[in-house]
Amino acid sequence: MTAVKVIGAGLAGCEAAWHLANQGILVELWEMKPQKYTPAHKYPGFSELVCSNSLKAERVESAAGLLKEEMRRLGSISMEAAEHSRVPAGGALAVNREIFSDYITEKIRSHPLIKVCEGEVTDIPEGNVIIATGPLTSDALSESIRRLVGEGYLYFHDAAAPIVTEESLDREKVFGASRYSRGGEDYLNCPMDKDEYLSFYNELINAETAPLHEFETDGSAAGYKVYEGCMPIEALAKRGVDCMRFGPMKPVGLTDPKTGRRPYAVVQLRLENTAGTLYNLVGFQTNLKFGEQKRVFSMIPGLENAEFVRYGVMHRNTYLNSPAILDRHFRLKKNPKILFAGQMTGVEGYIESAASGIYAALGLARSLKGLPEITLPKETMLGALSEYVETGSPSGFQPMGSNMGILPVLPEKIKGKQEKYAALAERSLKALENAIGGRYYENNR
Repeated sequence: MTAVKVIGAGLAGCEAAWHLANQGILVELWEMKPQKYTPAHKYPGFSELVCSNSLKAERVESAAGLLKEEMRRLGSISMEAAEHSRVPAGGALAVNREIFSDYITEKIRSHPLIKVCEGEVTDIPEGNVIIATGPLTSDALSESIRRLVGEGYLYFHDAAAPIVTEESLDREKVFGASRYSRGGEDYLNCPMDKDEYLSFYNELINAETAPLHEFETDGSAAGYKVYEGCMPIEALAKRGVDCMRFGPMKPVGLTDPKTGRRPYAVVQLRLENTAGTLYNLVGFQTNLKFGEQKRVFSMIPGLENAEFVRYGVMHRNTYLNSPAILDRHFRLKKNPKILFAGQMTGVEGYIESAASGIYAALGLARSLKGLPEITLPKETMLGALSEYVETGSPSGFQPMGSNMGILPVLPEKIKGKQEKYAALAERSLKALENAIGGRYYENNR
């Protein structure tokens, strides 16, 4: 059997190579370090953790804890390495970065079915390949991917607005409507009077922003490298008190049914997923610190108790418009021999990237061995993430990390967030076991 080529020895690439090899499949794992480094990477080992040494919460009743437990049951090398390298971090799973990387590097290099190839890959190889080159994919390979997927399907910067859960909105304050009644009630609208708007404006322009990495700045007044058409909402506000009212917060074409009048300003919420459980704040891409986003955006009428499943970001990130070109197994629709994994697919975060590598390899391994396909149920966290990658809005796709908001709602109403999350986690693990079976789990431990 010809070896599967895995491009990139980050979390996703190592998980993919590890899973394929443990299924008896030859793997060529290509990594450009140590010959070439991205601006963010410094350590020569595989699965380098760049921004933080935390893999988020451990509790299975949390989204991150649930995803990690699913990964363990799927034979994750990252979870194995995390247990070996963990450091005290309260309720989170944190690791010693170098020990974590060294553990995975040694395991990968010593596996008899994995051949490590050093050097930059500049063109997509023929045959079965998993591309897992991360958010700082090299210019040459990015260009090769752009030629493959076509113009408009590869993004180089993640300028994303916050996303909130539908059930956390105050429906007494928001109303459904499209401008000039075009398209029915496609948007939810949060109306503001003048005093509310001015209070919001004042807090927004004085809120604290997140620092940028050196390679994400350009010395301009805005500080961003290439965010054409994606100005942060706080930067727009600083241009003048009424700028937002002539931009994303313009009230024209809308009538508040409670007052019968046009609001002074309005924040629009747009559906983020087909299940109708998530909404994004239209035009609110931002570089505010997460805590500041929660504080300031909760001033918006109807969002006082909003649950933010994703905060807005403005950073360099190479990723695909996945709903238009990938299926939920991370295969390229027009050529299923080519798969993607990691942040390039639109999953966000360490463990999410690693988990996508497992799922991509799971499907490819079974295909190569002539076995029936396993589709992880949307009730599982990994299944829900992959469904989001496939079915998110192709016209405004935003990367997503694990969160309870992407799971289908429970059939019964449960009071209390922790009790509800515990029930969701229990359902997820049962669904995973039913999908993969006990024997599969034992064979991948």
